[in-house]
Amino acid sequence: MDLTNFLFKMSAAKDTEELWNLLLKGMEFYGFDRLLYGFSRFTTGTSVGDPNDFLILSNHKKKYLEGFVDTEHLMNAPMVKWAIQNDGACSWRLIQSLYAKDKLDVQTRAVVEFNRQHNVNAGYTISFMGVSSRSRGAISLTAKPHLSQEDVDKIWAQKGEEIQLINNVAHLKIMSLPHLTNSGERLTNRQREALEWVSDGKTTQDIATLMGLTQATVEKHLRLARKVLGVETTAQAVIRAAFQNQIFLSK
Repeated sequence: MDLTNFLFKMSAAKDTEELWNLLLKGMEFYGFDRLLYGFSRFTTGTSVGDPNDFLILSNHKKKYLEGFVDTEHLMNAPMVKWAIQNDGACSWRLIQSLYAKDKLDVQTRAVVEFNRQHNVNAGYTISFMGVSSRSRGAISLTAKPHLSQEDVDKIWAQKGEEIQLINNVAHLKIMSLPHLTNSGERLTNRQREALEWVSDGKTTQDIATLMGLTQATVEKHLRLARKVLGVETTAQAVIRAAFQNQIFLSK
């Protein structure tokens, strides 16, 4: 792989989908064919916050994601626990060691067994340094089914720094790009503009004048924006849209 050219393509990606597809191809080159990326701005020392506030990107099968992300498995996963407390990269040999020594509690052991049922056996987890004490991003790199953890550790010994660099760049790029809500929707240009004016302290009447609309139409755009973003108040909509980089975009 031409690392410089690959990083250039990633840095030039215009949207999250383009970047993610590049990352999938890059990681498959190194032997990782299933990725699960997650980011939250609301972590604590023991929790990654409300799943509704997560950004999740993955090419795992839907059945696996439903069983892992949408259940208690997410918070009981040993590598998720590790990622909350640490920065850097960690081999899944850690899980195998704890499992073999019977040092996992019932819930954590259930996660390991669930993963084994889905051929999620060998890999690495990278936890990214947070931009604040509450934000945390991490990516799970699952190796191709025919690779053992010993195989993966050998790959990492040779190419681990490259792999970590690529994922660090991808994470930083994701933070700068707009992404869809959990419902898969994106704000319209009018909804975005209305929220931007709200964030600037304008009233709905002010916004109606600025946008050349009726006040009722502005209120409709704000109501639909709240629905798209899955929040109850316009203030919450502004915050969530800002977190998702859906407002203040270049025209």
